[in-house]
Amino acid sequence: ADAIAAALKLRQLAAGAADALTGRRYADAVKLIAEFDRIIDDDANAGRNDKEDDEEESKKEQGGGDDGVNKNNKGNQEQEKEQQQQPPPPPLPTPLQIAGTHTQSTYDQTRAVLRNSILERYEQAITGSNIQSISELTPLLGLLDLAEKGVGLYLRYSQAELGKQMDCWNKEEEKEQKTVATVCAKLAKVYNAGVTHLRHHLPMVTYALGEADGDAALVQLVHLEVEKRSITIIRDYAQERQLSDYEARAERVASMIEDRYVNGMGVEELLQGAAGGAADYGPLQLMGMGSAEVNPEAARAQLEQNDCGFRSDVGRLADVDAMMDEAALLLQHTESYERFVRHGCEEVNKARKLRMEQKREERLRKKREEQNRRMGGAQSTLLGAAGSEHKEEDDPEYKPIEILPPHTQLNEIVSEIGGHYSVLERALLLASMQRAFITASFPDERNYSALATLSASTPRGPRSSGCRALQTSVVEECLYAAQRSTLRAFATGHVGTACAAANFCTDSLGRVLLSVLTRRAELGIGTLKPGEGLLPGQGGMGAAALAAVRETALRGVGRAKDADTHDEAMEKALMQQRISMGIARACANLNDMEVAIDYTRRLTDKFMAETQNYPRGHETEQLRMCIKGLDAVIDSFRSNSDLTVDVLIDILSPRIRNIVNEAVGQESAVTAGATSFLGGGATTATGTTSRMNYELDDAGYERTQVSEGYFAKLCLSLDELIEPLRIHLTPRLADALILGVLGAASRRLEASIKRSKFTALGAISLDSDVRYFVNYAKSHIDSPDLSSNVALYKACTPLARIVQISLLMNVDDLDDVLDLIAASKRKGNWDLKLDDTKALLSLRVDFESRKVNELLQVPDDD
Repeated sequence: ADAIAAALKLRQLAAGAADALTGRRYADAVKLIAEFDRIIDDDANAGRNDKEDDEEESKKEQGGGDDGVNKNNKGNQEQEKEQQQQPPPPPLPTPLQIAGTHTQSTYDQTRAVLRNSILERYEQAITGSNIQSISELTPLLGLLDLAEKGVGLYLRYSQAELGKQMDCWNKEEEKEQKTVATVCAKLAKVYNAGVTHLRHHLPMVTYALGEADGDAALVQLVHLEVEKRSITIIRDYAQERQLSDYEARAERVASMIEDRYVNGMGVEELLQGAAGGAADYGPLQLMGMGSAEVNPEAARAQLEQNDCGFRSDVGRLADVDAMMDEAALLLQHTESYERFVRHGCEEVNKARKLRMEQKREERLRKKREEQNRRMGGAQSTLLGAAGSEHKEEDDPEYKPIEILPPHTQLNEIVSEIGGHYSVLERALLLASMQRAFITASFPDERNYSALATLSASTPRGPRSSGCRALQTSVVEECLYAAQRSTLRAFATGHVGTACAAANFCTDSLGRVLLSVLTRRAELGIGTLKPGEGLLPGQGGMGAAALAAVRETALRGVGRAKDADTHDEAMEKALMQQRISMGIARACANLNDMEVAIDYTRRLTDKFMAETQNYPRGHETEQLRMCIKGLDAVIDSFRSNSDLTVDVLIDILSPRIRNIVNEAVGQESAVTAGATSFLGGGATTATGTTSRMNYELDDAGYERTQVSEGYFAKLCLSLDELIEPLRIHLTPRLADALILGVLGAASRRLEASIKRSKFTALGAISLDSDVRYFVNYAKSHIDSPDLSSNVALYKACTPLARIVQISLLMNVDDLDDVLDLIAASKRKGNWDLKLDDTKALLSLRVDFESRKVNELLQVPDDD
C-alpha cells in the first residue's frame, strides 16, 4: 500500500513538473522535481536498510559458541545446500516501477529540459549582472545538481562586480574632480566594496551553494581581490612617503633627544638658553628670579631651533602629527577589514558544521522511522535510541577548513607599515616632550598651576599641608602627548602596533621624563639651601632671598625717583611675595613627581580600558602585559620622589642642627639676621640661651613651668624653616619632609639629652617637653595613617627613641625598668640598646651607677 501511494505521488509530481515547465514556472518545477528525487532516495535508502538488517539477523542466527559450531557444523552445511537449491523470492516492485515507464520518461525529459533552461537563464543573468534574476535562480541550482557550475558562474559575477566597485579611483577621474584621492580614501573604497559584497551575497551563497563550497570560494575570491588592490595602494603610499628613509631619520633624531636628556645636560642647556645664553645662569632662572634681561620670544625661538634636528630631518610637529593620523587611519581600515573577513571565515565554518549536523540528524530520523515501521513497540524505540547513539559514535567530528592562511600578504605589509608607524610615533612623542621641556624652562606664570592631585572632597585649611602647592606644565603636557600617541596606536586595532606604542610610552616616561623631573627637582632643591638659597640660615636671609630683595629694592628706588614718597611697606610685601613665589616654584618641581605618579596611574587605567575593544586571545594578553610595564614607571617616580625629599632633608640638616643647638643652648652666640632690604651689611646681635639642664630642684621646676621650654623654642624655629615648604609641597612629600626634619632634630636632641643630668622633677619636665614635641609633630602631619602615636613612632624611629628616653627617665624606681622594657618590646616599640639604657639611667642623680649596672646584667635582645 505504501509503494502504491508513493507511485501515485510520483505520477502527480512528474505531470506537475512538466506542466510548470511548460508555463515557465521554473521555481515550481524545480520544487516538484526535488520532491520526486526525495521519494526515490527514501525508497532506495529503505531497501538498503532492509538488506543490511537481514544480513545482521542471519549472522545472529548462525552465531553461537565453539561447541555449538562443532556439533551442528554438518547440519548447517546441509541447510545451506537446500537453500541454494531453492530459488530466491522475487523482489517487491519499487514505487517508480509501479508508476510506469511513462512517469520515468516524463521525469527524465522534464529534468533535462529544466536543467538546460535554468542554466542558460543563469548564464544570461550573470553576463548581464541582473541581480534580481541571480537571486531567483541561485537557490534552484543545488536542487538540480548544478551547484558546481553555479559556483563558477557566481564567482565570475562577483569578480566583475568587485572590479567595478574597487577600480573607480583612477587618474582621469581625479583630473576631472580636480582632487587627489588620499591613501585612506582609496583603501576605504576597496575594503568597503569587499565587505559590502560579502554581507550581501555570502548568506545566499551559503544557503544555496554551500554544499559545493561556494561560500568558502566566495570569501577567498573577495579577499584575493581586496588584497591585490590594497597591497598595491599601500606600497605606493610607502614609496611616495619614503617611509624607510623617513623612519631611519626619525629613529636617529629620537635617539639624540633621549640621549640629550637621559645622559646629557639637556635641562641645563634649556635653562641657559632661557637665560639668553648667559654664562652666569643658575637654578634661580628656573624660579623666575634671574637678573638677566632676556627677550623670551627670541630665546624660545633659539631653543626650538636646537631640537636635535627634528624640524629639519623629520618635519614640523603639526605636519608629523597629521601624517601619523593618516597612517593610523590606514592601519585601522586594514585591521577592521581583517577582523571582518576572519569573522566571515568563522561563520562559513559554523554553517558547514551546522549542515553536517542536520544531515546526521536527518539520517538518524529516517533510520528510527524505518525501525519503528518494521518492528514497532517499545522494543523498536530502544533499538532506535541505541542505533542513534551508535551512529553518532561512528560519525566523524567536524574539522574546520582553512579558508584563508593565518598570515596573508596583506598581514605582512601591514606589519611593515606598523613598524614604520611605531618608530615615527616614538620620535613624535619625544619631540612633543622636548617642546614641553622648553616651555617649562621659561619662568612664565602660565607654566604653573594649582596642584591637581589634591582631593576636592577633603577640606583644607589656609595653613594645611599642600594648601598652596603648585605644579608645572611639564607633566601634563608630557602625559597628554603620551596618551595621545598611545591611544592613536590603540585605535588602529593592530595588536603589534599597539604593543610597540605601549612599550615606547613606558620607555619615554620611565627614562626621559623621569630624568628631566629628577634634574629639575635637584635644581629646585638647590635654590632652597638655607643661607645660600631662599630659606633663611643662621645668619638671616639666604643669598637668593637677598638677591630678590635687592632686585625689589632697586625697582622701588627707580619708582621713587618719579614719586615724592616711597612706600616701604609695599616694597617689603613685594619682597616677601617674590621670596614666597620662588619657594613655591622650587617646590613645584618636587611636586611634579607626585603629579606624574597620579597621572601615570590614570593613564594605565585608560589603556587597560581600551584593551576591552580587542578580541580575546594571546595577543591581547600580551598587550595588557606591555601596559602593566607602566607600574614599574610609577614605582620609579615614587622612589625618585622619596630620594629628592631625602636630598632636601640633607640640605636642611646643617640648619636643623643649628636650630637644635640654639634651642638647647649648646651655642651661646646666636646671630640674628637684620639685613637691610636694600642690600646693606648685616647687623648682628648676641643673645644668651640657657643650656639644657634637667637637674632641677623645686625652684627650677617652677621656673620651667612659667617660661618657654627648650622644645617650644625648637618647634618655633623649626616652623620658620619648614612652614614655607610644608604649605607648598604635596601632602605626602610634606609629611615625608616633616618626618625627616623631626628625625634629624631628634637625633641632635638625643645627643644633648645624654649630656644633661636629671632629677625626678627634671624627668617630669622632660616628659612634658617630649609630649609637646610629639603633639607638634602630629599637628603638622597630614596623613591619617600617621595620626596614632604607634604609627608615628614606626615612621620616625629617632622620635620614638626620644619618647622611650622620656619613659625611661621617668621611672620611679629601678625595679620598674625591666618591666618597662619588657612591656615596650612586646608592643614592638623599644629601640634603645642595653648600653644606651645604662648610660641614660646613670644620668638620674638619684640612681646609683652600681645599682644600675647590677640591674641590667641581661643580654641585649635584638
